Parts: sequence; structure tokens; C-alpha cells
Amino acid sequence: MCRSIKTLREPYVPTVTPADIEAAALQYVRKVSGFRAPAAHNAAAFEAAVQAVTAATATLLDQLQVRGTRPTAP
Repeated sequence: MCRSIKTLREPYVPTVTPADIEAAALQYVRKVSGFRAPAAHNAAAFEAAVQAVTAATATLLDQLQVRGTRPTAP
């Protein structure tokens, strides 16, 4: 797996920005696809994958509960 993707969940990172999540998603899609930047004919699929991984990651981080911490109110 890509070792350059940093851990985004508490207690490792106190706050996670949407930019942090999207950067991690982009790194993941690059690693899985094998492309740093896709060719024009693959650009839409590449961007759709980044957006899907971004959304899934945001959902995951919102739903994780870390022992010893209180859930934050939305």
C-alpha cells in the first residue's frame, strides 16, 4: 500500500480538512491506477474515482469512534 498516505483519524490528526481527505484520495487512486496523471480519455474515470474515494473517506472518518474520546456533535 502507499506509505505516503498519512493517517487522518484521531488521535493522530486533531483536525482533518476536506483538502486532506481529497489529497489522500488522489494518492490512493494514483497508486491503484498506476497513473500519476491520466490520459485525456481516462480523465473522467480518474476524477470520478477520486471523488468517490473522497466521499467514502469522509463518511468513514465521520463514523469512526476512537476509544477514550467523546464523539463530537455535528
